[in-house]
Amino acid sequence: MKSYAAVDLGASSGRVMVGRVGPDSLELTEAHRFPNRPVRVPEGLRWDILSLYGGVLDGLKAAGQVDSVGIDSWAVDYGLLDADGALLGNPVHYRDARTEGVAEKVWASVPADQLYAATGLQYAPFNTLYQLVAARETAQLAQAERLLLIPDLMSYWLTGEQGTELTNASTTQLIDPRTREWSYEVASRLGVDLGLFAPLRRPGDPAGVLRPEVLEETGLRGPVPVTAVGSHDTASAVAAVPADGERFAYICTGTWSLAGLELDAPVLSEESRAANFTNELGLDGTVRYLRNIMGLWLLQECARAWGEPELGELLLEAAKVPALRSVVDAGDAVFLAPGRMPERIAEACRVSGQPVPESPAEITRCILDSLALAHRRAIEDAQRLASHPVDVVHVVGGGTRNTLLCQLTADACGLPVVAGPTEAAALGNVLVQARAHGLVGDLASGRRLLTRAQPLTRYEPRGDTARWHEAQARLTGR
Repeated sequence: MKSYAAVDLGASSGRVMVGRVGPDSLELTEAHRFPNRPVRVPEGLRWDILSLYGGVLDGLKAAGQVDSVGIDSWAVDYGLLDADGALLGNPVHYRDARTEGVAEKVWASVPADQLYAATGLQYAPFNTLYQLVAARETAQLAQAERLLLIPDLMSYWLTGEQGTELTNASTTQLIDPRTREWSYEVASRLGVDLGLFAPLRRPGDPAGVLRPEVLEETGLRGPVPVTAVGSHDTASAVAAVPADGERFAYICTGTWSLAGLELDAPVLSEESRAANFTNELGLDGTVRYLRNIMGLWLLQECARAWGEPELGELLLEAAKVPALRSVVDAGDAVFLAPGRMPERIAEACRVSGQPVPESPAEITRCILDSLALAHRRAIEDAQRLASHPVDVVHVVGGGTRNTLLCQLTADACGLPVVAGPTEAAALGNVLVQARAHGLVGDLASGRRLLTRAQPLTRYEPRGDTARWHEAQARLTGR
């Protein structure tokens, strides 16, 4: 067996996991977990990137000797380096307000339909492209010689080598999903200097070895290679979906819900753009055709406002609240910013003429019903737009612990839900490293190994989906 360290950085916490992989075994243990708390400073919302890097070093020290390291994180955000390779300030958080109104400026140069046809990326106000346009006149961007997406920045600090991993680059809205290369036409029309980006890497490519200073601080014996993985955490999570065959949908649950299909080619139709589906790149030439949904961020923000009540008790009380009494659009950008989430959910129900949830249990039930409804809509729309029917929905990530949400998703979709693994991004990260070192074969064989090695829970749909259709009509009028 060999051991691999998976550095998995989420929007609310980071972790270093150790995967031990043998010919017919896959074990995952947690070495270190640490918070990821953004900081609001006078100029806006920023990531505390040095604290995150410190957590990574502490995690590698706790992990002990490993055969390789891989890094994945959330998408779109980046750090800028000067000519000496030094970081020019803390990376801007994607929830920062600087991109408000920027999309309209972009569309004035490249209309939205042309932008989608070229990049296949759904509209999201925080896409890297919009962030770069927002930063166009800043002193920081003017000084920058290099742009590194968050996992590539961590890899650079660990190894001293720079690269841009492809699955994460595909979230920038600067990649052509057909060629899997930069879209020079889009960048040129918008004045984006693609020379800022380091050369593209693919999952499995070597990304350097740990620097002597890192070895000294972590106590590891060198050389320890760093391997490029699906560095967008969703790419790693989808690689760890324990599916058999092609007729499956997936929902990667956590702060966000990413619901969609794994395809062989992008869907770039105008109907797909109107439905706000994205074409991000995955392993082995695949496309992650999905819709971004606000996810458990809604509940996390409410829990923060309520003083962090015990989640298990809150879910038990929410299960007693009548189903589908009130729902909100879990994809609405009105819920993107932090703060006052219970009041904003109540206001959305009031404006739409529905009963207004008041207690924490009522608001929690509204959130979970709304998420299940958004999952249903995304999976129905994806099947129709891609002409790709499915028989089962795989739920992976932190939301697998939320049994009420998993059951409601099965009920809403009218399809069985298979929940697990919980640490999907870390497992996908480990599998790519193991494959790069010859221990695992193709994507399908990795998924078979996961199915044998990881506990999975199956939820069968209950009741009639008509009530979910009626709830959907309340939001969409159809």
